[in-house]
Amino acid sequence: MAPVKTRWIYFSLVVLGALCLYFSMHDLSIFKGEPFIFKKEYGRFLQLPDVDCGHSPPFLVLLVTSSHEQLFARTAIRKTWGKEKVVRGKRIKTFFLLGTTLSEGASRAVAQESQRHRDIIQKDFVDVYLNLTLKTMMGFEWVHHFCPQAAFVMKTDSDMFVNVYYLVELLLKKNRTSRFFTGFLKMNELPIREKRNKWFVSRYEYPWDKYPPFCSGTAYVFSGDVASQVYNVSEAVPFIKLEDVFVGLCLARLRIGLEELHSEQTFFPAGLSFSTCRFKKIVACHFIQPQKMLSYWKALESSLGEECPAE
Repeated sequence: MAPVKTRWIYFSLVVLGALCLYFSMHDLSIFKGEPFIFKKEYGRFLQLPDVDCGHSPPFLVLLVTSSHEQLFARTAIRKTWGKEKVVRGKRIKTFFLLGTTLSEGASRAVAQESQRHRDIIQKDFVDVYLNLTLKTMMGFEWVHHFCPQAAFVMKTDSDMFVNVYYLVELLLKKNRTSRFFTGFLKMNELPIREKRNKWFVSRYEYPWDKYPPFCSGTAYVFSGDVASQVYNVSEAVPFIKLEDVFVGLCLARLRIGLEELHSEQTFFPAGLSFSTCRFKKIVACHFIQPQKMLSYWKALESSLGEECPAE
């Protein structure tokens, strides 16, 4: 009996030690389900892209949340809507937002990818879903410090199709250069209190009964000045793991209202069946896998000079 008990104590100590080491290395206090004050300077940058916004400021910066295992998605985006291009005389640049992983092999692969493409922004927080707010705010921080000259910024996800041609067209028509924020508007959302739900938020984390207006985190667009304003106010806003809600809380504190980009729906967080003419008049569509991304983009680009029949 004694040897079994000894082995159990030894095993418990090893597990406890591993957990202590893990949490001390990665500071995961936000996982406790308790209020957490976001620090603007959370973590340090590990990878930075090769871009000089002061010398040649982009009109539109696309910030794509990604993870280490999504190499195929990043590759597809680099070959399609994320490829650097000029639309209507306006330059577009795309960057990928990543955290860290415990896998040394995956870490080396991302470092090599960053050296090759120079389009990765990375900080030393653990790359898990519950840290999505940290990842998103890293993007705001990067724009604030390194690219405040950008006229517009889009935050989106790696499984999104983005029609940059139509987006630039609509932004030019809108002609808003400051305090502008748009996307798929969510004006009357309530916190989900069901613990088994992916988007569960406890009353301790968020005690109020209604969220402020926010845009779906799948894709939203804002004028460049908003990045610095949100970044600067972020420490005064209670942290919440839902990044789109956290940004909405920042906007509410800044008294920046949400606006529609177009009278017709252009953001589709729930997805949309593909047709070339339909995708000519959208800005962003969710649930697009890499192979479809390639074929949809090819169809869109080959039809740019063609007119679609009136509906």
